[in-house]
Amino acid sequence: MKYLVVLGDGMADEPIEALGGKTPLAYAKTPNLDRLSKLSEVGMVHTIPDGMKPGSDTANLSVMGYDPRKYYSGRSPLEALSIGVPMKDTDIALRCNIVTISEENVAFEEQTIIDHSSSEISTEDCAILLNEVAKQLQNETYKFYVGTSYRHCLIWSGGKVIELTQPHDVLGQTIGQYLPADENLNRMMRRSYEILKDHPINVERKKRGLNPANCCWFWGAGTKPALVSFEEKTGKKGMMVSAVDLLKGIAVGAGMGVALVEGANGGLNTNYEGKVDAAVKALTEDGYDFSYIHVEAPDEMGHQGSVERKVQAIEYLDTRVIGPAVERLSAAGVDFRMLVLPDHPTPIRVRTHTSDSVPYLLYDSTKPQEHTWNYNEEEGRASGNFVAQGHEIINRLFEK
Repeated sequence: MKYLVVLGDGMADEPIEALGGKTPLAYAKTPNLDRLSKLSEVGMVHTIPDGMKPGSDTANLSVMGYDPRKYYSGRSPLEALSIGVPMKDTDIALRCNIVTISEENVAFEEQTIIDHSSSEISTEDCAILLNEVAKQLQNETYKFYVGTSYRHCLIWSGGKVIELTQPHDVLGQTIGQYLPADENLNRMMRRSYEILKDHPINVERKKRGLNPANCCWFWGAGTKPALVSFEEKTGKKGMMVSAVDLLKGIAVGAGMGVALVEGANGGLNTNYEGKVDAAVKALTEDGYDFSYIHVEAPDEMGHQGSVERKVQAIEYLDTRVIGPAVERLSAAGVDFRMLVLPDHPTPIRVRTHTSDSVPYLLYDSTKPQEHTWNYNEEEGRASGNFVAQGHEIINRLFEK
């Protein structure tokens, strides 16, 4: 038996008036999910432990079977693993987003945060900008490392874990009250704005109608992580297929394989087909028991507040990932079980993560069920199937 997780990051939502009172998942045209839901178990799972902040870090740890209460040490340290940052036990890792702030003719603290992803800037352009910041601000205590797109890393030698605000939690708000209390981090954020706001790349981006990547934003501080081996824990050899460093970092920490997919960028127009290729190859040719396909696009569209683009992301997930993956595994004569779910909701209304439970679909190619339901939030709740501890959902996949 082979096992596949298809995770649509932030895919769950709330009913939206513009969609006739439906959620994006219920509204989207998803012929493959509609067909599979009739053959599958559908229900709800609570991926965010009570009292913990909702995020892809805690939620994906849950889905992979790691109780965040035990294994979570901060978001950025997991990303640092993916980037290959050599962390000491005394280091603190911080996420360094390069964000868009408003460039109004006011004091820095009176600026507004416009976009946490700087119009989904490319890794190539953002690396140039981050290297310019590093050239002027890096020293023995603070070192910058390039990640993917707008997502990068700062290592603070001998630092401390402090409370910092996620930029996607305060979109459209004045930044002053959310700046770091730590004097040095605050100073570096202010200096980064002066370094980046008139950089030639940003001048050109504004000419093209794109948001400038004009300020570093630090958050997600944490210590060096220590995950147990996924294979030792589950008895399954696993492969991670994702564009984002967080998921790849979890995989590295868990001793899993990490597929490198050309053109996978975490945006709406990522290489969906390449992700399916990598996951199927791992299961059918390379001796892996378990593949985890992570698709970031629904979450990004939720943060952007775009109903239309979030619906599109879900439809792409259905037609370009789920349909082809099922078809190819079936054609290969492979018996498989597949779990489809979001990690957390990213409602259009709030443009950030919430802790609400999310719908799951569990399909077994050897034991098709007979139901009338579809896969969405409302019908997941109505099913009566509920997994209260998110880190136990993987046990259902593995029939434990």
